[in-house]
Amino acid sequence: MNDALVKLSCRNVWKLFGPDPGGFLARHGSAPSAQDIAAAGLIAAVANVSLDVRTGEIFVIMGLSGSGKSTLVRCLARLVEPTSGEVLFDSRDLLRVSDRELIELRRHRMGMVFQHFALLPHLSVLNNVAFPLEVQGVSRGERERRAREIIDLVGLTGREHNLPSELSGGQQQRVGIARSLAVGPELWFLDEPFSALDPLIRREMQNEFLRLQDLLGKTIVFITHDFDEAVRLADRIAIMRDGRVIQVGTAEQLLLTPADSYVAEFTREAPRAKILSVGAVMRPLNGMSDYAGTVRAASRVVDVARTVEASDRAHVVLDESGEQVGTIDRALVMQVLLDPGGPAAKS
Repeated sequence: MNDALVKLSCRNVWKLFGPDPGGFLARHGSAPSAQDIAAAGLIAAVANVSLDVRTGEIFVIMGLSGSGKSTLVRCLARLVEPTSGEVLFDSRDLLRVSDRELIELRRHRMGMVFQHFALLPHLSVLNNVAFPLEVQGVSRGERERRAREIIDLVGLTGREHNLPSELSGGQQQRVGIARSLAVGPELWFLDEPFSALDPLIRREMQNEFLRLQDLLGKTIVFITHDFDEAVRLADRIAIMRDGRVIQVGTAEQLLLTPADSYVAEFTREAPRAKILSVGAVMRPLNGMSDYAGTVRAASRVVDVARTVEASDRAHVVLDESGEQVGTIDRALVMQVLLDPGGPAAKS
């Protein structure tokens, strides 16, 4: 993924609910205080948010219920009209395009999946998946061919002629995902798509989602309130509170350097060994020459734990170029695995 390539960005986006929100922002500038907003009888669902989503990344937005994450995504897709700001898709401001242009962008370049599957109950799996192509005016033969390809991609071959009522919850969500992929979107919005599923099915769908991303390399904005899910899926995470983005970073960055106590609380029960890299917790090299083996700095602690724990000698840590940069041993691994106030808290 090239950090320089940005597929979607927003600049100073506000969504205020209440009397004359546009006039309020015009009078108060781009950064009214929370007290000013409350005094005007307004609610800030999204408050002065600016962020970039890079091409090909899974960008997760998370926060507690009412934090503004779903409203923000709807502003990014312009399903909800922001009160002010810019939403740039390939540097094109979506808030300035015509309704016709926006419809074309949604039909051809965006995909959306929500918590409620919203499948058409009277249509088969095949016709549900092909429906967006029918709206585009694609011929029946071509849309069914493409729909069958996507159905196979999401693992529903053999279910083409079933109705949604004949499918499990996980299978219905696969149909929803397939339908959103049928148009070949460049940008994919998913709003808590797995939260209504049972835990085992949810994990299965997360695995399926990651498999599809490996194959397709979409640019994805994914909403969840579950930090474990964010850790599994995200390249980067944005944490929201009261309509504002408090911090954006990798799961490791959020864990090591939380912006405030709110972010720290979000990560307090996080699976540290699955998040922290060896390079984040290693000790200084200090001229060590007698070692059991080597591990990579970029590896997660959980992935090297068994190897390191099996030896009473330390392992040397190598960076991307193969240079020795530190050491890790059994005691350090156990500290990460067992002690929530371990190396990460001291960094």
